[in-house]
Amino acid sequence: MNKSNTLLMLCILFTQLVWAQHRHAGIKGHVLQENGEAIAAASVVLEDTRFGTITNENGFFDMHKLSEGRYLVRAISIGFESKTIQVQLERGETEEVTLRLTVKTNAVAEIEVFGERDKQPEKLDAITRLPLKPSEQIQSISVISERLIEQQGALTVIEGVRNVPGVYTYATFGGVRESISSRGFRGIPTLKNGVRVMTDFRGGGFSTDMQGVESIQVLKGASSITMGAATDLGGPGGIVNIVTKTPKFENGGTVSLRAGSWGLVRPAFDVQRVVNDSKTLSVRLNGSYENGGKFRNHMRNESFYINPSIEWRPNARSTLTLEMDYFDEEQSIDVGTVNLSVGNLKNEIYDLPSNRFLGFESDLTDVRHSTYAARFRHNLNNNLYIRAAAFHSDYDADAIKSNLSAVKQDVANDINGNQVNWYNRSIAHNSTRDDKSTVLQFDLIGRKVKTGSILHTFQAGVDYRYIDLYQPSYNSIAIDRINVFDPATVSNSLPEGVPAFELTRENQSYDHRFGATFQDVIQLTKWARVYGGVRYSTNKTSAGGETSESSDFWNPLAGVMFMVKDNINIFGSYTNSSNPRSAAVVDVNRKALGAERIDQLEAGLKTEWFNNRLRFNLTLFQINNKDMNLEVFRVDDTGAVVAAGYYTKGGNDERKGVEVELTGRLLKNLELVTGYAYIDAQYKEHTTFVQGSAPNNTPKHTFNAWANYSFKEGIARWLNLGLGAYYLGERPYNDWTLDGVQYHAIAPDTAPWYNKAYTILNAQVGYEFEKHWGVRVLLNNILDEMGYDAYRSNFIDRIQPRNFSGVVTYRL
Repeated sequence: MNKSNTLLMLCILFTQLVWAQHRHAGIKGHVLQENGEAIAAASVVLEDTRFGTITNENGFFDMHKLSEGRYLVRAISIGFESKTIQVQLERGETEEVTLRLTVKTNAVAEIEVFGERDKQPEKLDAITRLPLKPSEQIQSISVISERLIEQQGALTVIEGVRNVPGVYTYATFGGVRESISSRGFRGIPTLKNGVRVMTDFRGGGFSTDMQGVESIQVLKGASSITMGAATDLGGPGGIVNIVTKTPKFENGGTVSLRAGSWGLVRPAFDVQRVVNDSKTLSVRLNGSYENGGKFRNHMRNESFYINPSIEWRPNARSTLTLEMDYFDEEQSIDVGTVNLSVGNLKNEIYDLPSNRFLGFESDLTDVRHSTYAARFRHNLNNNLYIRAAAFHSDYDADAIKSNLSAVKQDVANDINGNQVNWYNRSIAHNSTRDDKSTVLQFDLIGRKVKTGSILHTFQAGVDYRYIDLYQPSYNSIAIDRINVFDPATVSNSLPEGVPAFELTRENQSYDHRFGATFQDVIQLTKWARVYGGVRYSTNKTSAGGETSESSDFWNPLAGVMFMVKDNINIFGSYTNSSNPRSAAVVDVNRKALGAERIDQLEAGLKTEWFNNRLRFNLTLFQINNKDMNLEVFRVDDTGAVVAAGYYTKGGNDERKGVEVELTGRLLKNLELVTGYAYIDAQYKEHTTFVQGSAPNNTPKHTFNAWANYSFKEGIARWLNLGLGAYYLGERPYNDWTLDGVQYHAIAPDTAPWYNKAYTILNAQVGYEFEKHWGVRVLLNNILDEMGYDAYRSNFIDRIQPRNFSGVVTYRL
């Protein structure tokens, strides 16, 4: 009896083993140098999946529990060229392979200026929610990689996004914030790792440190299908997502020191390690310190940045990533220069010398900004996976700044008679806020799931967003009167006895948003795809003890893409977004005006050339908002322009244009990033603005170009040269209102003057030593172009004059 039972158990066990072998497949093997030596801690990944592992000390790896199918196995290790081979797995089969890596010389790096080839950029799904490359999306998406950021020595997000056509500076608000615009919309939202950081709907932007930035992703046009209702003024124009660095399961890093004009000193580091013997845990730490770099006298800048992260891969199917990002900055606010035109009728911007500062040395902004992110991904099988993410941001900022107001004209005493050069000066708090944002996302993703002969790539998910915002307000304090022409009248130290600020108001508000999204990309044939999606979102806010009614919205997306050739796709899409307005937004009869709706049409061409080394994209767009809710203003008994307490419907706010982009490696040694955008933005049939006039700060033309050439042979081997230009066309400093219509203190029926166009020419020279060292010299605004970015007639900020810096880098 015992023998029978034993035999039965062995048979069952054998059957289970056979069944397990029958169901699952695997890949194992070695990663070796050309001479046969093992490469330990090399990353081995299956392209277009999340399957991956690390080699042991003998260079051995093993990935099992795989589904049958065709895989691209890629091995990566620092100091070696990566290698990819194709493996076809049958059910129950284990394929054994050997990948031999060659030592890197000064060859083409895997990271291109737009990121890695044939791969979805890291964390792009935080804003698109789909596992698709930019070339497979029916929206205009551009990616600026860490490689391009390093080449150009970009220290700000604005310097990075200048590589994207049609994206430009709206204002810098004294050089301390980065308000970015696209497609004629003011201040598009800037996210960090997919979460809103500064929730001011006016799109003021924020500063951050570029040391921890792995890439900058720009999604132009309506993002409502994935990000929810467009509550920002710039929301319909697109979003900028700043992606921070996380572990790559490599051992190495860099240490650098940068020094340059105006006392700039900037040490930085980036180190990562695989920390356990099983090669399932990796950590990364990068940070920087910056001091100096302000071109105007009496101004200072100091910041500290740290970005630790950890990634755990307990098995070939699961990945957990945790990261934290902390930035502490104190820098001077530049009150800027002034327009000398009497009546502010034309452009007479005063070219204020760099050694003259119209504010006080105590004009400082103090920002403490931390973000936290947790992402989890688990592959259910080769075609399905779940993705969960949690993000939190705490943005705590305060600032004291000077304000200038023109002294009343007095021709008899030669005060502001022919030129507006006399100003009253006061100080005030500026944009003080404690801004906390939380985002939770959960998605089920399907990639190339078959239903009959049709393939589906889909996403079904939910998200929750919560904003906790505290904003105190303080009185302003009058200080003195200055003549901008006479340095003797401009003291940069506050006089003694200035009273303390008084708290005049506190505002605590909360915002809750919930959304559910479904998207499906249907591969009808090899050459035709259909895109469809819909999002349902709700919005509820509370402030001052009052809670608004919940608003809910449905936003659809529809589009098609046709493959003309293997590397040429044409596409077209329709998307709409909503701007919820509370019940307090009422007309003159106290009736609620309701939400705004913005419709977008987009069509274009996406192409890839030379084995996806070069990309050319052409996009046409049209965006219409026929339902604007505009606040009404009136002139009170004192002559001041004040809010009338109600709103009115606007007309047709239309933006249309074309964007052209060429990015990648034109030749083996030559990298190229270039783009042009034409924006036709105008108010049409409007109740407030002159028909055909453009929104303030909207240029018709922008152009960007960057070329980097690397020498491979001869005496100049290891040398690389870069040259670039950025052109921002002329743009109206303000809106143009109809006769008799008051709006934000704009003189009615007064044509705005135009801020002049400017062109910035930059260059870099780099030399990479064969072992570990590299040096780079960066030359910016070589022609010393005089250009200005302005917010209406305030914060007329000069672009940086000619400057240079040098960087020394040691690679571990």
